[in-house]
Amino acid sequence: MTTAYRTPWPGPPTGQEDEPSPDAADGDGGWPERLAEAVSAADAPDTVFALSRLGRRTIVTGGTGASPGRPRDRLRYEIGSATKAFTGLLLAHLVDSGRLTGGEPAAALLGTRRPPGRTPVTLAHLVTHTAGLPALPAGFYPRALPAWRTNPYGRYPDARVVDAFLRHRPRHRPGTRWCYSNFGVAVLGHALGAATGTDWQDLLADRLLAPLDLHDTAPAARDDGLDAVGHRKDGTGTLPAFDAGGFRAAGALRATPHDLLTFLEAHLDPARCPPLTGALRAVRTPVLRRGFGHRHVHTVAWFRHPTDGGPLYFHCGATLGQQAFLGFRPDTGTGLAAVCTRRYRSNDPFLTTAYALLAEEP
Repeated sequence: MTTAYRTPWPGPPTGQEDEPSPDAADGDGGWPERLAEAVSAADAPDTVFALSRLGRRTIVTGGTGASPGRPRDRLRYEIGSATKAFTGLLLAHLVDSGRLTGGEPAAALLGTRRPPGRTPVTLAHLVTHTAGLPALPAGFYPRALPAWRTNPYGRYPDARVVDAFLRHRPRHRPGTRWCYSNFGVAVLGHALGAATGTDWQDLLADRLLAPLDLHDTAPAARDDGLDAVGHRKDGTGTLPAFDAGGFRAAGALRATPHDLLTFLEAHLDPARCPPLTGALRAVRTPVLRRGFGHRHVHTVAWFRHPTDGGPLYFHCGATLGQQAFLGFRPDTGTGLAAVCTRRYRSNDPFLTTAYALLAEEP
């Protein structure tokens, strides 16, 4: 069963660098039907596809499971690695406000000087996945295996993440190779905390969540009955709430689809949040190109792909039992947040469907 509705976005977009196309502002563009098809294709116990386009929101919910007892769009979902878009924006804000430069050596912030002759790993290296770090610390797997199907990250706390980083010797000079790393962004979170004297989650709440009015976004499950419950790949068998352990900055956030749309709408119209305007504009800027013909483009917070009308920005995330897709297109004035309570599986239609909807030309 699916539920669809549309809500207004307060005020028209202003101050955008890329003017959206005036395609279907006076109609629904068929979005309720298309989003309903996407919800069905996801084949998950709980699914929400939420779209903001040219100042109007369309939200469709549904699922194969029993009703969670509350509207699905009002639940908080684990967004996994899409948390990195928030951490990247946080760093951009600290740089924009003059608090940091991005060139600070992470080890120095965390209390250790680098050995003579070694190129230091900077905050910029960590956020762009060019620090020479693996996806996870070498010692992660032995500790995680006993809880591999329930909560592997929870067995690797803050101190172990920091210690593993300070002991690690990169195989490649920082800044020379790209390797997607939960480890690196986790270290970035701890380094930002050390640099500001404020823990990452408190820093995030103060500098991002409050200015953006994201009141239903949190770095951990809450005991209020509003957290969505994850399921295994086949959509059966519930899983415990995800515990990110010392990797919070890389994957801990939970958020409602409404908050995720608000987050994306701020990226579409940076001027609507003056404290973060500079940072919201900065995270659109390419900082890294890689691959054959430099086809893969990254900002400090997003993957950036070309379309005929302009760039598309996105980030995906998954925990043991939930998935998320976040993306926006300034040229069409579109933001899309999609969440579901089922673990990623091979040939999964959830992410490909979400991406295709955002990439669709007007």
